[in-house]
Amino acid sequence: MGVLDGVRIVDLTTAMAGSIAAMLLAEVGADVILVEGPEPGPERGVPGFRTWNRSKRSVSIDRTTPEGAARLEELLAGADVLLHELGPKAAAAAGLDDASLGERHRHLIVSSVLSWPANHPNADMPVDELLAVASLGVCDEQLAWRRSGPVFLRAPLASVGAIYTAATGIVARLIARDRTGQVGPAHTSLVQGALVPMGMHWSRAENPTPPLAYGMPKEGRGSQETIFECADGRHLHLMGDPMKVPAIATYVTEHADVAPATHVISGWTATPSHVRDVFLTRDRDTWLADVWANDVPAQACAEFGAVFSDEQARVNGYIVDLDDPEAGRITVAGNPLTITPPQAVRWPAPAHGADNGVIGEWDRREPVASTAPPLRYPLEGVKVIDFGNYLAGPYAPQMFADLGATVVKIEAATGDPMRPGAWPFAGCQRGKRGVALDLKAPDARPVLEAALRWADVVHHNLRMPAARRLGLDYESIAAVNPDVVFCHTSSYGPTGPRADWPGYDQLFQAQCGWEVLGAGDDNPPMWHRFGFMDHQCAMSSALATMLAIYHRDRTGEGQAVAGSLLGAGVMTASETYLRSDGTLAPIAGLDADQLAMSDGRRFIEVTDGWVAVAATTAEQVDALRSVSLDGSSVDAALAALADVGVPAVRVELEQRYPFFDSEANRRAGLVADYRHAEWGRLEQPGALWYFGEDLGVRLELAPPALGEHTVECLGEFGVDQATVDALLASGSAVQFAP
Repeated sequence: MGVLDGVRIVDLTTAMAGSIAAMLLAEVGADVILVEGPEPGPERGVPGFRTWNRSKRSVSIDRTTPEGAARLEELLAGADVLLHELGPKAAAAAGLDDASLGERHRHLIVSSVLSWPANHPNADMPVDELLAVASLGVCDEQLAWRRSGPVFLRAPLASVGAIYTAATGIVARLIARDRTGQVGPAHTSLVQGALVPMGMHWSRAENPTPPLAYGMPKEGRGSQETIFECADGRHLHLMGDPMKVPAIATYVTEHADVAPATHVISGWTATPSHVRDVFLTRDRDTWLADVWANDVPAQACAEFGAVFSDEQARVNGYIVDLDDPEAGRITVAGNPLTITPPQAVRWPAPAHGADNGVIGEWDRREPVASTAPPLRYPLEGVKVIDFGNYLAGPYAPQMFADLGATVVKIEAATGDPMRPGAWPFAGCQRGKRGVALDLKAPDARPVLEAALRWADVVHHNLRMPAARRLGLDYESIAAVNPDVVFCHTSSYGPTGPRADWPGYDQLFQAQCGWEVLGAGDDNPPMWHRFGFMDHQCAMSSALATMLAIYHRDRTGEGQAVAGSLLGAGVMTASETYLRSDGTLAPIAGLDADQLAMSDGRRFIEVTDGWVAVAATTAEQVDALRSVSLDGSSVDAALAALADVGVPAVRVELEQRYPFFDSEANRRAGLVADYRHAEWGRLEQPGALWYFGEDLGVRLELAPPALGEHTVECLGEFGVDQATVDALLASGSAVQFAP
């Protein structure tokens, strides 16, 4: 039994994003049937298949024959959801376009996970991670180690984002269906998955503050300077003040050629250059033990796959052992969501066509009857309080706001600590109204309780010891509002010895192996400036929260759910697994120049730019080798590659502002455009979903100024004006003054 018990999903996907989205839904109770071709496909040879398709059943169908098409129709007649990767032209040719399905199966929710959105001119591009991020311009957002030009992003930035945009879009549709009977599409794409982290890097404001305009240029390499080599040649990533470690403080004091000064990174009282030499005096394990003993956040820059041996991950179920009939006893990425009933692995990935006999098992679905008025947005009417700071907490409530929820951000009277940076703050705060309130002030407690009673959902990422002191743990909140859905995001998960440890995106890029794998052969570890581990944590918590809303709609029961950086991070490593002999299932690496994963998947420089090629079959690789691109322009290279059937795109460069000028992007809803209280007109990456004609994505409110809606929101919570005036007078609340 699970939250989605009784929900039936037909899965036609083969790539990472759609496959994992369907698997996550299967492991919270959905009955997922993986529809494969008449012969096993090449995806079965990928190690990730063992993880991505577990807990599903498999049927083999030749959809090109009348008999096969009829068998698929029989499945769709009994399904709630169809998940596929067919662009508009291919879907129409197969009779699986939205309009045709809407005529034949009026009960069906349809979700496609394409390279570009289904309502974008590029929607028929092959579904491929490399083609998506290269054509979007994201590969130009990381500085290469050894050369100029774009970087082949070994971390599947777009796919790991689209896992959650697909899954949350489907659950949003299920919520709307059960409330009003509305069904229809819940489309997303790899590009929209990649735009999740780009929200903090790509924006354009009429009157930006200097930090917003400057952003975090790739040339500065961001947190790269807090990666340190140790005496054994291995590296660690440090995200706390090293001067709290006595051995470091003593060394720096004795050896620094200039006096230590406060540094901008994490308030350090020593610059990285002061610290670099001291780490070369001990091996990594010794240093990690020392910095952890002094409560300084750090992690090893681990080899890819090492996280499958992490005990904290095991305690929280983020890694599990699986008896796979083909691979044997293996350790795989487990369950990133904490929810009741719990997410659970049901069985290993099925053999090809193992469940052919189930066709006809599902009874026919009929449209849900409802007299409720139709919704404009999937989460219309849901009220959310966001107490989060930084990014891993606030991003999920931004997603709820995009889906139509009423979201109020309650932050300290001095503001979210990320406000001064402006650019990362802006990337996770739109759609919310803002309240500035001193939660520690005695006169603020009645106001806080009024807010908690008002809310359907309470979401935050405060460290739990601090949350308990403020009365923002689940038990305290449920005492005020027993029906609440409460979501907490943490660094290392809700249980285990590291449950209350602090954490940062950088540490989980390091621990999950991406800083090593993404750097390329023989290069030092590289931090990716996209902050994608923070976003993975946030999006996993959004999925858990929406599942809890769906569950509450059906049962009337609230609950506590959770996501974490470690849990979501482990799932990003799911393209491999740990064998019983301690070795990893092999996967492709990245060359030293950060240009290629293989002969067929690579960047090629031509006379006026770069092309990305995604030759995935032996025939395509041979065709690529047959083409000479010497002296070619990008246009000529793309034409030559198209002539021999090799998928390729232009690698777009310098897209921070041009992205917003694209009429195709604007028409597809990929650009949000609104007025900010201080910055004037503000443009940001927009919709993560396309819901068709009946449901929209709400992109109306810019990120709030500090206290912009304090008086308005406190009144909605039921706080009388005299109390509001007293809070403002005492400084316990702050109201924005233009």
